[in-house]
Amino acid sequence: MGRIWRFGKVEFATATAISVVLLLVVLAAGYTAPAFQRTVIESLIDLLVVVGLYIFIGNSGVVSFGHISFMAIGGYASAILTMTVQKKHVLLQLPGFLEHIQLPSLPAAVVAAGFAAFIAWLIGMAFIRLRGIALPMATFAMLMIVHVVAQNWNEVTGGRRALVGLPQFVGLWTALLGAVVALAAAAFYQQWRRGLLLRCSRENEVAAEASGIDIAKERLLAFVVSAFFVALGGVLFAHFLGTITANSFYLDLTFVTLAMLVVGGMRSLTGAFVGTAVVTIVSEVFRSIERGVDLGGFTLSAPPGLQEIGLALILLLILIFRRDGLVGDFEIGSIFFRRAKENKDS
Repeated sequence: MGRIWRFGKVEFATATAISVVLLLVVLAAGYTAPAFQRTVIESLIDLLVVVGLYIFIGNSGVVSFGHISFMAIGGYASAILTMTVQKKHVLLQLPGFLEHIQLPSLPAAVVAAGFAAFIAWLIGMAFIRLRGIALPMATFAMLMIVHVVAQNWNEVTGGRRALVGLPQFVGLWTALLGAVVALAAAAFYQQWRRGLLLRCSRENEVAAEASGIDIAKERLLAFVVSAFFVALGGVLFAHFLGTITANSFYLDLTFVTLAMLVVGGMRSLTGAFVGTAVVTIVSEVFRSIERGVDLGGFTLSAPPGLQEIGLALILLLILIFRRDGLVGDFEIGSIFFRRAKENKDS
């Protein structure tokens, strides 16, 4: 029990250290141009989603290509719950109880994320017993199904049209709060007994089953918790933009968020943070080059698509030379306890 408790302190120290860094970034961003503030907000929302992915993928070792569908479910559910009755009457054809309900932002976000988690529980009961490549492929099929339904269910999602006029309540501090809550939840889950059991199955399924661990049960719990926070990211994303479309939650976002997790290292909370930061910075550099960079009278520019190509190359190099990501399973919180031990020994 002593070793488990020390491990838990490392996880919470990691979440605290990352939260402090994020707080400093938000404080500094408050004095910058609106364009940079938007980038910071988007990065915090991305971090929330990547940490949500980490709760399942990092602890189970099973890659999911379908979690962005929970972003879509959370975003659309929150949009329906927060839009005015008049807008819903004009844009959608909802049942009476949904058309006339309008919730404040916080209750709507919790209800929407909880609804996505409930859907994840229903789907997970069927998916989670699959083994090998079958489970990742099943999650990809789920992503395609949700995307097609969102694109064609005109009465509820607006179909291919964008739902506009959503309350825009997400700013720097709201996005920071979402990211910090996700970090705290991920740290708690890591040091919780259920998280330890799931990581045991990640290392060796046969030994875990022989020890009496119900792998399907542990994966299902992580799948649901992960879906809740990914859906919360979808809520913040929708209410940051003030509009929502089905194409926003599909292959592009799936690739980017998985790249963030893999680049940093999917086996640690620090890796989720580092990967998000690295991919965000690289994306902004490539995006600036696409727009054109003035270098003393010479304009450096590139054709559209450089961002996607650059991210793909970086991901490929990471997979070749650093299969465990930039930081692997290292947690930044371990530094504080290592130094404390060294000071104590000295």
